[in-house]
Amino acid sequence: MSLENFLNHAVSSWMNEDGPDSDIVLSSRIRLARNLEEYKFPVLLSTEEGQAIIEKLKSIIPDSGTLSFGKLELLQMHELQPLQKRVLVEKHLISPNLAEDSPFGACLLSESEDVSVMVNEEDHIRIQCLFPGLQLTEALNEAYEVDDWLEGSIRYAFSEEYGYLTSCPTNVGTGLRASVMMHLPGLLLTQQINGIIPAISQLGLVVRGIYGEGSEALGNIFQISNQITFGKTEEDIVEDLTGVVSQLIAQERSAREALAKTSHIQLEDRVFRSFGILSNSRIIETKEAAQCLSDVRLGIDMGYIKNISRSILNELMILTQPGFLQQYAGGPLRPEERDIRRAALIRERLKFELDNK
Repeated sequence: MSLENFLNHAVSSWMNEDGPDSDIVLSSRIRLARNLEEYKFPVLLSTEEGQAIIEKLKSIIPDSGTLSFGKLELLQMHELQPLQKRVLVEKHLISPNLAEDSPFGACLLSESEDVSVMVNEEDHIRIQCLFPGLQLTEALNEAYEVDDWLEGSIRYAFSEEYGYLTSCPTNVGTGLRASVMMHLPGLLLTQQINGIIPAISQLGLVVRGIYGEGSEALGNIFQISNQITFGKTEEDIVEDLTGVVSQLIAQERSAREALAKTSHIQLEDRVFRSFGILSNSRIIETKEAAQCLSDVRLGIDMGYIKNISRSILNELMILTQPGFLQQYAGGPLRPEERDIRRAALIRERLKFELDNK
């Protein structure tokens, strides 16, 4: 797949698939941090050393065609425009740090975009696997496949006592970050979320916004992930996170049922007001669009809206981000121009969906 395809298709193909509990869990992600034995950590690398690591990976890319998800393609950050990198961040294919800070960064991507290997970010290698719904074990198994393939050609920095050695001490051990992206409007509307987040933190997990650390929970979407990587196996970490997420799913469903019983007409009114805004507005900001899309998705999940697919909302959540709007426009846009284009794009996409039902 070409760079243009990665940039021009808002939704990765894996996002069009339904997974277990996908009405609440948007995605499951596994990330493995690894470093090469013979090189300093990326923060200390020279440009020549950083490029040498990329060349080493380039040499084994042809062999990636034997992997179950197909061949990987290399994208080098210095060859991309800032806007192109921003789009890849908005698609969760690379991190903001790789886009902004790495002069010799790169990324290996699978055609379906469920596998992404960031190169020379905080660590030499960060393997990321994404699955729809609650499928942490499946994502872990795919990450293992990539990990084994890479380890067949390169030597990792590994200690018998401490495990995988990483740039940040909090990743030492398994090097594993497991996370799920959850849509939790019921818990916010019933004001239960404020009590739940501190309880989750006490279990060694962390709650972040849609784009990870420091980001906002736009559209009532939260990322739940592990903090502990040392002293547990990868399977134990995944099992613990799955258990907490399963409880959150049950609580979110209970909250939605309570809202349907006690505030049915108010909830239905909220859903259709948001649908009206999305269908008719001429100017809309990112935050308002995300909130309205969340309300409409909730309306679809609860059966209030029956003629729009959930995947359209997944698409619009990404397509209406600033980077994508400017990518489609062919260049930079002022904030007010983005707001106008965002509103027009949403109107046209919803109309197309309704006209083709």
